[in-house]
Amino acid sequence: MVKTTKTKTFDTETATIVKKLTFGTFGDPSGYEMTMYQTPEGDYFLYTNGGAESAYAKAAITSYTKAKAQEWLKNN
Repeated sequence: MVKTTKTKTFDTETATIVKKLTFGTFGDPSGYEMTMYQTPEGDYFLYTNGGAESAYAKAAITSYTKAKAQEWLKNN
């Protein structure tokens, strides 16, 4: 998945996975995945995707600052 902002492009194909969390099993309508990525430029983003009944029914990419990413990693 690719998301482009005014100044940055976040691409799950070219970024490195830092941490991935999976909740539920494949096909579970309330299951979801959260994956923290780091781009080659050092930026962080969180990719979320899940079943129709989950909080992440639509795939999304959210930009994170380094501090916010480190906090997310510490808490997850």
